[in-house]
Amino acid sequence: MKNYIPLFVYGLIVLSLPLIILLLARFFMLKKPSPVKEEPYECGNPIKTEAYQYRFSIRYIIIAILFVIFDVETIFIYPWAATFDKLGLFGLAEMVIFLVILIVGYIYAFKEGALKWV
Repeated sequence: MKNYIPLFVYGLIVLSLPLIILLLARFFMLKKPSPVKEEPYECGNPIKTEAYQYRFSIRYIIIAILFVIFDVETIFIYPWAATFDKLGLFGLAEMVIFLVILIVGYIYAFKEGALKWV
């Protein structure tokens, strides 16, 4: 049990540090609202249209989520490819299962129309 104390302390720090930072930011922030602060920032240019009042299409959010999911795939494939010779057949079987699950997810997203741009 003594061996797990550093891990527990590390987990406690990792979970509490973002909360502490958010609370400090809320405590020290300036609270002077103004109409200028409520406007969206367009790269330093004056706002030309009232387009900021419209919401984004949900399609963009779905595409962003799909991008993140399939981008994480690359994060897992790269270390596997770097150590492929050491993992042997077991590592190959694991990666095949992983890729099959991702391909099934891709096919599902395609059939649901999440990848249609028009």
